[in-house]
Amino acid sequence: MSKLDVSIDKMNISDDNITVETTANKDNELSVCANCGKGGSDLKNCTACKMVKYCNRECQIAHRPQHKKECRKRAAEIHDIELFKQPPSLHDDCPICFLRLPFLYTGRRYMTCCGKEICSGCIRAPLYDHKGNEIDNQKCAFCRAPHPTGDEFLEREEKRKDLDDPIAIYNQGMYYKDGANGYPQDYTKALEFYHRAVELGYIEAYNGIGHAYDNGRGVEFDQKKAMHYYELAAMKGSIKSRGTLGIKEELAGNVDRAIKHYMIAVRGGEGQTLEYIKEIYMRGQATKEEYTKALQAYQEYLGEIKSVQRDKAAAEREGYRYY
Repeated sequence: MSKLDVSIDKMNISDDNITVETTANKDNELSVCANCGKGGSDLKNCTACKMVKYCNRECQIAHRPQHKKECRKRAAEIHDIELFKQPPSLHDDCPICFLRLPFLYTGRRYMTCCGKEICSGCIRAPLYDHKGNEIDNQKCAFCRAPHPTGDEFLEREEKRKDLDDPIAIYNQGMYYKDGANGYPQDYTKALEFYHRAVELGYIEAYNGIGHAYDNGRGVEFDQKKAMHYYELAAMKGSIKSRGTLGIKEELAGNVDRAIKHYMIAVRGGEGQTLEYIKEIYMRGQATKEEYTKALQAYQEYLGEIKSVQRDKAAAEREGYRYY
């Protein structure tokens, strides 16, 4: 079983899918089995709600009719606590200027020479030698390798893939999905690359897997599995998946949940979700305080990514945006 072949029904526990986990109680504290009432220090937790303990699987099955409703309610509460936590940042800071990398792809670039993501400001900044003389800046700002020309970009990315670079692997999955850069359109192959990228730690690939299930591409359409992978991505920091969850909740009429997702996405730099909150506010379904907080969060994000060099890079390229 691969790392991704985990149960997606952990929240929706059925009578034939009951599990318990052994717990070592703190300080050997005596606990009581919720079914038979026997005490002990080696009872097993209900893995879904963590509220009650049992002697064994048999006791848990016997107690299931009384516990089922409360268990599902508490399990859902635990899930939402994790889901709506502010996640860690998915991207490191720019390795050159050490400022936060912009959310928009136009504000950063993956370098196939060294595997680094570098902000647009540093990519377009002048380069200097050890004597302070300006030199040709048609080189990587990090490793000084010449920028690739023609098919050299894909050749370098292929080499990065062979080195188990998860971004390169994910990118190739995207090429298969879109039939781009000379790759045939193959949804099944794309999914294979997404799974491999996830196993190597590239969280954004969860979003690709969710999208595959959401659209039945390479797999059978399965909305439940799609939501599972979108949520995995969002909880680990994918702003793209966070925005998708917000849209799905809003379409389902769950505006309060949608706002929570949008707020997290705004803090991550997704300006479009700020517009969604504004629209909800204009409809009278969000408070002025919620909209104000969203505006403030986005301004804080802009302050973190802004630099003179990034502004210069944007000014030099008509129509270019990094925020």
